[in-house]
Amino acid sequence: MKDLFSRRINYMRISITDLCNLRCQYCMPEEGICKKDHDDILSLEEIVEIVKAGAKLGIDKVRITGGEPLVRNGIVEFIQMISNIEGIKDIAITTNGILLPKYGQALKNAGLKRVNISIDSLKPGKYKEITRGGDLSKVLDGINEAIRLGLTPVKLNVVAIGGYNDDEIGDFIELTKDKPIDVRFIELMPIGEASEWGKDRFISNEDIKNKFIDLVPTETEPSSPAKYYKLPGGKGRVGFINPISNHFCGDCNRLRLTSDGKLKPCLHSNNEIDILEVARKNPERIYDVLKSAILSKPEKHDLYSEDHEESNRSMFQIGG
Repeated sequence: MKDLFSRRINYMRISITDLCNLRCQYCMPEEGICKKDHDDILSLEEIVEIVKAGAKLGIDKVRITGGEPLVRNGIVEFIQMISNIEGIKDIAITTNGILLPKYGQALKNAGLKRVNISIDSLKPGKYKEITRGGDLSKVLDGINEAIRLGLTPVKLNVVAIGGYNDDEIGDFIELTKDKPIDVRFIELMPIGEASEWGKDRFISNEDIKNKFIDLVPTETEPSSPAKYYKLPGGKGRVGFINPISNHFCGDCNRLRLTSDGKLKPCLHSNNEIDILEVARKNPERIYDVLKSAILSKPEKHDLYSEDHEESNRSMFQIGG
């Protein structure tokens, strides 16, 4: 289905939990969050019914996010149910990678195609600092397991943070030389915990590209949020996601679903459409609600307009 600006909406990002086993400084409060009551979040079965309705509207690509999606009970069975839906061609997960050695094989057997792994430092001490206690070795084990299982290209999501990991940019780029890995640098977005914390830490991806002149542009899918480059002879790619300095709204093909049952037509808007009660009381209306959400997608975000309202939700609550 196309929205009012002729964009084909075929991609649904689904946050299945706002819980996480890390406490990244730009994402999660140090004290963590209170676990929601069972009645306040969508069941996995309810999410499956929403995806079924979405598939009838042309959704063929699904990404599972969190929080950390692998901490939700029943994740393997959930992936299996999604993979059985007619019309769904691609299932991916965004994860911190810590639990991939435990669940990776079962997830692949259930139908998982690809993984994105969030990792902002390759130095154990700095990784522990930014995540408030994370063990880098477990993440590296998760990356290697994903490569072993053929969940490729494995994509590493790196939030570029001034004064923190700007001295590691070259190290991340070097990973793409010998491994089938896509390293994607993401500009720090002023959402939730990062609204104040990140004000003086923003790094433009243009500044990064200008420092690494060996990178050669390569083919990029129009709907991809990243623009890709390669090192000469490299097995992987280097991607740049510029939601702040150069937004990609014109090619946005996605709809977001939060774990508490809200549809978000745009990541940077507070406009949300409640589908939780519909899924429970009037499931026959799910199709119509999804259709309305697609038709309500704005042409672009208004981050820097006078009308912009600061997000009232953090990234762990909306799934990025």
